[in-house]
Amino acid sequence: MTRSKTVFVVDDDAEIRNLLKTYLEKHQYSVRTAESGETFLSEFEQDSSADLIILDIMLPGEDGFSVCRSLRMKSLVPVIMLTANSDEMDRIIGLEIGADDYLAKPFNPRELLARMKAIFRRVEQINVLNQDIHPESNQEQSESNNKPNNSRQRRFNFASFCLDTLSRELSHNDGSISALSGADYNLLMLFLSHPGTVLTREFIAENTRGRDSAPLDRFIDVHISRLRQRLNEDARHPQLIKTIRGEGYILTVDVECQDASPSAH
Repeated sequence: MTRSKTVFVVDDDAEIRNLLKTYLEKHQYSVRTAESGETFLSEFEQDSSADLIILDIMLPGEDGFSVCRSLRMKSLVPVIMLTANSDEMDRIIGLEIGADDYLAKPFNPRELLARMKAIFRRVEQINVLNQDIHPESNQEQSESNNKPNNSRQRRFNFASFCLDTLSRELSHNDGSISALSGADYNLLMLFLSHPGTVLTREFIAENTRGRDSAPLDRFIDVHISRLRQRLNEDARHPQLIKTIRGEGYILTVDVECQDASPSAH
């Protein structure tokens, strides 16, 4: 029998915590709550079994940005950030420090549920990819898929880069290594899974954020631009991820999947 997924709601507003707890439990989720970032980090340190974190930015004491940074040092558990600020920069910062999605207050719980389901689908797709390489270790991995892992890993090699799908580290032939945020990782994985294929803005939005891209939604452009920076691309003349005017974006290089032992570099 499949266990119910555990969602950790971190918000100083008791009404929101109670509303989400009641709503999500009605949809068969197990829900834990915390009213501050410090309380959440302390409890998560003791029990990190949560499958997803719903994290408010405006928390008393340590704010959501700081909590997310601390969380990303020890876990890859998906994070949806809640913001009462309509400022686009707040949302971009949240994605850059490792959040997987954001939702502006006030929000409809049904939309939050849809975002959660989209994230869980992406996590399951990654687990399937890893199972193709390591079917014998799939059960062990599923029990610890929220934590950085040093077991054998599946890697994607492309151009002069290598993406480690378990540590979420992007390494370059020059020896440099960078850890990708949730948003950057999901976007890069989408391109690596569809090399040589034009991906429309709508397809990218649906598969990285679980929703359609609104006509004025600049976040797709921001994500593409930031990913290009990660790949050391010339903003004016990108060579790896090219823009196909009026259609979308395409990864122009070949991608090779490989199995790597813990000692491989």
